[in-house]
Amino acid sequence: MDALSAFPITRKWPAQHPERIQLYSLPTPNGVKVSIMLEETGLAYEPHLVRFDANDQMSPEFRSLNPNNKIPAIIDPNGPGGKPLALFESGAILIYLADKSGKFIASDEAGRYETIQWLMFQMGGIGPMFGQVGFFNKFAGKDYEDKRPRDRYVAEARRLLGVLNDRLCERQWIMGDDYSIADIATFPWVRNLIGFYEAGELVGFADFPHVKRALDIFVARPAVVRGLDIPSRG
Repeated sequence: MDALSAFPITRKWPAQHPERIQLYSLPTPNGVKVSIMLEETGLAYEPHLVRFDANDQMSPEFRSLNPNNKIPAIIDPNGPGGKPLALFESGAILIYLADKSGKFIASDEAGRYETIQWLMFQMGGIGPMFGQVGFFNKFAGKDYEDKRPRDRYVAEARRLLGVLNDRLCERQWIMGDDYSIADIATFPWVRNLIGFYEAGELVGFADFPHVKRALDIFVARPAVVRGLDIPSRG
């Protein structure tokens, strides 16, 4: 009996390689954070596509792993102490994978907490606010006659981009010369804002040249190129 057999999710998404980290995800900004991180670290993993169009995220099997029914989620069959570890929430997963691999988070205590600080900036600000811009610019919210909700989120997105632009003014990456989980968390959302959400002109993205410069470097990384399409939608 393998270490994953106790997890109900493996009945819906059987593991072909139970010795590897199991990734349950979809190529969204939150989802690709983890696939990019796994590609960057070289940790062995097996991806499983969670289809929103089939409501996979609402299935009992998926909810047994993440009761909040959001992607991504993972099971590491070789977690702390050699025991399986199941995790959801992309920020928590990034910290765990950074610790497991010894990569993309500062080794000194102060630098570690500063990296986590900027990861939380993405989790609490950039992700939710950019997502609202997407709703009001591209999805159902675009049909609202009252544009005040849209404009509120656009203004907040611009403010957040300004904070990020100032941070990157004299740094290659959010933490300086070293690429980190803060970048892996942040730039998929920036890419989505100006790409899939088609909101670049709306938020005045040209006003944030340091963000654009870092984004261009980010999306050119080979691991990022690979991770952006994992799990493949088929």
